[in-house]
Amino acid sequence: MSSHLHTALSLTASGVPVLPLRPGKVPFGNCGRCADNACGGRPNMKSPGPCTCPAPCHGWAAATTDPGVINAPMWARAWRDAAAVAYHPGGAGLTIVDLDSTEAIAWARASLPATRIVRTTRGEHWLYQGVTQSANAVRPGVDVKSTMAYARWLGPGTGTMTALPAVVRALVMKEPAAGRPGPQAITVPARAMGGECRHRTPTYLDRGIAMAEQRITAASSAVHATVYRTFLAVLSTHGRCGCLTEAHTARLFIAAQAKGESARHCTDAWTNALTRLGL
Repeated sequence: MSSHLHTALSLTASGVPVLPLRPGKVPFGNCGRCADNACGGRPNMKSPGPCTCPAPCHGWAAATTDPGVINAPMWARAWRDAAAVAYHPGGAGLTIVDLDSTEAIAWARASLPATRIVRTTRGEHWLYQGVTQSANAVRPGVDVKSTMAYARWLGPGTGTMTALPAVVRALVMKEPAAGRPGPQAITVPARAMGGECRHRTPTYLDRGIAMAEQRITAASSAVHATVYRTFLAVLSTHGRCGCLTEAHTARLFIAAQAKGESARHCTDAWTNALTRLGL
């Protein structure tokens, strides 16, 4: 077993979705069945959900916590050729503030709450608990990596991780280009917790979320109703035991927003589903 594969399996045991990186810190290219968009581009680099191809295609969307997928024959060559291990921070319920200069680090120390820090080649990754949209160059030398992004695994870091602060969420809320909607912050209403968990493995929940994302993405009409019914179905199955995290619900909100739903409608639909189920 390669050292990268060993690291990947160790991370998945903690619920961190991983993928291999080739030299240059870039994902592996699409396999033959997905080359030239032959798979239809779903999911692709801009889709909200995970990759359904059995090979490590489609960049961040290939990240998985399933050891069976990671050990699959179609991943074997990728792990043999891998130069590093990456992970999907949003899928792990995390946001990374990527600081690539001494000036950026100085700004973070003066402006952000202390949290866990991972040293990088050029600077530091500041890790926060919580998810948001990803965005590059939100400040000089500062990127935000969370949903639909990947980061190289450089170790667990040092310090105590704290909750994602509003100042980081605000960094990605830039003025939209003319005629185009800007990214919306993800606000997920509270849900019931503490019931008996019926999930035998995390894969059961992850597959349920992936199916829900696909249902929303495939909607060609009645998107409002589809989003509400999907939220209702997810909550009726997974909403009572506490296993449903902000990272899972954020994936559903992102899928809905990709279909044109507003953040306000997503929140209303989620709240109505909670109310209907008595959660």
